[in-house]
Amino acid sequence: MNIVDAFELSLDGPELICLVGGGGKTTTMFALAQALKFLGKRVLVTTTTNIIRPGREECDRVIVDNLSEKNFFGDIPSGTITVLGATAVKVGNETKLTGVDKSFLAQLSQEGLFDCLLVEADGSKRKPIKAPAHYEPIVPDNATRVIGVVGLDALGNPITEEHVHRVELFCQVVKRLPGELLDAEAVVELIVSPQGLFKGVPEGCKRYVLLNKAEDARRRAYGEDILSRLRQRKNVPVSRCVIAAMAQGRIYP
Repeated sequence: MNIVDAFELSLDGPELICLVGGGGKTTTMFALAQALKFLGKRVLVTTTTNIIRPGREECDRVIVDNLSEKNFFGDIPSGTITVLGATAVKVGNETKLTGVDKSFLAQLSQEGLFDCLLVEADGSKRKPIKAPAHYEPIVPDNATRVIGVVGLDALGNPITEEHVHRVELFCQVVKRLPGELLDAEAVVELIVSPQGLFKGVPEGCKRYVLLNKAEDARRRAYGEDILSRLRQRKNVPVSRCVIAAMAQGRIYP
């Protein structure tokens, strides 16, 4: 299965796709961007939080502008990736692009300047799993799809700051105590809770779970266990669950 089919992307109309959670959002976002570029689409990659400024091999151009004006895009060729940030800031040895206002992104999507907008809409401090704070995620109201990412490398480890972002909030959502082992049932609770993985997602927006970092048989087994438990729940508002190792370009059927 390829990444476009995995998330059931429309190739006919504009898409505004947001990525939330932890465990590989940026890697997944640029994998989607490259696949859509190959199909001749005009792709915008951006954020409502912060992302690392990409290298030349990841995109065709980077625009840094906080004026929220459409005219700085100019003519957008087919089969290109544009990256947009409001400002560029130095953090240690890295340069980060700061978030763009979500209402401006909603407007861009409505006006069809791009075939697809890919938005990293959540931060996780590079931890594989998280629970959102009260102000997270920052998702435009007209998002068409939200991909909730969970890093399977978190499972089997204690619920501590080493493995989980926002431990106290996470424990409240999944009904666990700090220090307990993070198991498949806790991930299911995160997925189904209104305060969990898909918190604040607009009504009618399609939801996808990406169980990422399935680089070995043990992690794949964790992913299958999560899927099995989700199937036993009633009225789970998720269109599809995908097990993958996005850094290796592998998506499992």
